[in-house]
Amino acid sequence: MKALIGALPLVLAATFVQAADDCGRVTIADMNWNSATLMANVDRFILSNGYGCDAELVPGDTMPTGTSMTEKGEPDIAPELWSNSMKAALEKGVEEKRLRIAGKSLSDGGEEGFWVPQYMVDEDPSLATIEGVVAHADLFKNPENPGTSAFVGCPAGWTCQITSGNLFKALKLGEAGFELIDPGSAAGLSGSIARAYERKEPWFGYYWAPTAVLGKYKMVKVDFGSGVDEEHYVNCISAADCLEPHVTMYPPAPVHTVTTEGFAERAPGAFEYLSKRSFTNARMNEILAWMEDNQADGDFAMEYFLKNYEDTWTAWVPDDVAGKVKDALANL
Repeated sequence: MKALIGALPLVLAATFVQAADDCGRVTIADMNWNSATLMANVDRFILSNGYGCDAELVPGDTMPTGTSMTEKGEPDIAPELWSNSMKAALEKGVEEKRLRIAGKSLSDGGEEGFWVPQYMVDEDPSLATIEGVVAHADLFKNPENPGTSAFVGCPAGWTCQITSGNLFKALKLGEAGFELIDPGSAAGLSGSIARAYERKEPWFGYYWAPTAVLGKYKMVKVDFGSGVDEEHYVNCISAADCLEPHVTMYPPAPVHTVTTEGFAERAPGAFEYLSKRSFTNARMNEILAWMEDNQADGDFAMEYFLKNYEDTWTAWVPDDVAGKVKDALANL
């Protein structure tokens, strides 16, 4: 009897740990862009096979998903939430213990900048700086307006049209002979980079990461030599009525994995995985380029990633979980 009573706390402790890590049914927001759907499918597979969760994907998008998680506690996980788009609501949800931020899904954050092709910098390293670009403005000839140089901006109607336009003005690129060109669409913008690369021609313009384009075509972000003035960027560079824009590099956009507080409490092991699951932009660019080349959906890309980037994802989970995931992969 004494032995039984003595063992009881151990049994209760084991039961508590098991219950604490029993995540049960888990819903994961599958958002409609490639990096997000990749993460959602990776999370579903690892949580299902490594942690024994009953994980399923549900349709999602930034604002509706964040609002639903805060107000209804569903879905449990938003793998890639661009936090600035709902910063106040997210902070309030965390403060009220409805939401919990697991970590950065993109370790570098969303990245924006003015870029030139790598092959140009290889030939002349000064082109990695705005001073070098301005000094060699004649390289970037504008086919639509001879005698001027071309800076390819952001499509009309996008927020980045405002920011790139204000920075074009702050950098005095017009005075240096550049003309700000509207590419017309995202396809027009990416197509201009592709054409330049195929012909090894000069190109200078705005782009962002992570994207398949920057995975396919090696580009160098031009250094303005200014550092980041986030306050000025938010209050002026991002504003259509910014009268006196100053030079600043784009600040990284925070991109987080967010869960409901209920999920974090009932599945601490699974939550710890999500706190470690993070992609660099360089790695994500590679995978997005592969997805585009192979017309791969999130499920197909998940299998490709887990089989080809084992060193990356095994660092996110304990050895026993990694073993279970590898066994499940072998049976696909």
